[in-house]
Amino acid sequence: MILKRISILNYKNLEQVELDFSTKMNCLIGQNGMGKTNLLDAIYYLSFCKSANNPIDSQNIKHDQNFFVLQGSYVTELGDVEEVYCGLKRRQKKQFKRNKKEYTRLSDHIGFIPLVMVSPADAELIAGGSEERRRFMDVVISQYDRDYLSALIRYNKALTQRNTLLKAEEEPDNELMEVWEEIMAMAGEVVYRKRKEFVNEFIPVFQTFYSSISQGQEQVSLSYESHADNGNLLQQLKDNRQRDRIMGYSLKGVHKDDLVMQLDSYPIKREGSQGQNKTFLIALKLAQFDFLRRTGSNTTPLLLLDDIFDKLDASRVEQIVKLVSGNRFGQIFITDTNRDHLDKILEKVHGEYKVFSVEQGNVIERKEQANEEE
Repeated sequence: MILKRISILNYKNLEQVELDFSTKMNCLIGQNGMGKTNLLDAIYYLSFCKSANNPIDSQNIKHDQNFFVLQGSYVTELGDVEEVYCGLKRRQKKQFKRNKKEYTRLSDHIGFIPLVMVSPADAELIAGGSEERRRFMDVVISQYDRDYLSALIRYNKALTQRNTLLKAEEEPDNELMEVWEEIMAMAGEVVYRKRKEFVNEFIPVFQTFYSSISQGQEQVSLSYESHADNGNLLQQLKDNRQRDRIMGYSLKGVHKDDLVMQLDSYPIKREGSQGQNKTFLIALKLAQFDFLRRTGSNTTPLLLLDDIFDKLDASRVEQIVKLVSGNRFGQIFITDTNRDHLDKILEKVHGEYKVFSVEQGNVIERKEQANEEE
């Protein structure tokens, strides 16, 4: 998938932006706080129907404005043009359209424009709680497996209903509790099976990327932990019901799953340096890209790289540059405050690229920096 053109009105600090992109490499240069990340976030929004870093839609509207509009013009591998539109007015439901036809369910759009974003916020995958790592699995699998997304939605709805019953002052209705537990167990088994299959296939791809970037200096591993490893989910829910009632929430289930991340057989959260953690995260995301490219809808994802070179030594930067400049990656959007990093990448890009300056929410193409093919 290629994003040929984007139009932005009142999204965060981007008042009015209209850009035509290169089909290969798009570099955004500017100081921090100028709007580089906001532009990437607008592209992310058109894929996932939400912001990567602010789940409250109305807070993405530019200050002192009452709406935002995002429009993207895409070209598929088959050459078909796809127009995607999102509009939101304050205190109103957002509209999401594909080729002028509004979606009845936003979940139907997920996976249509596969996308992988690498950003400083990814540090929470290591430093944060297990919900961050579950979200990572959900974002990947949901982009290529609609059954997974459907099961996850059913599970979360049933979990919410069961927790509501657990918190009630009166003793909850036993039959109603059993209904929600059965839905949780059935949907949870689907989520568990698909997460396990994903992790098993994902691990060697991830390890290969890490080894390439670190040049074999460390060994890393991933493993998947779930209550479903311990047997029937429905029985676990029933057996734990009284304890859950005391706590007021569900202690067992796939909503407690985790990805264990290790460096040389020790938890990377405790042992990893800043450079090693950054390498781990970039390898995770590049493996995510490769996985989606192979298992998705035969569509090469967009790759968004936001300020990825910070805290990395020159050797690791060089290896990442080699990787992303290769033919296995499609259209790339990359931001940096350091022009030297981007120049190193552009030296290795064979084909077209575009360079944009971002300052105070204004984005200008630097035509004098493009190569002769532009």
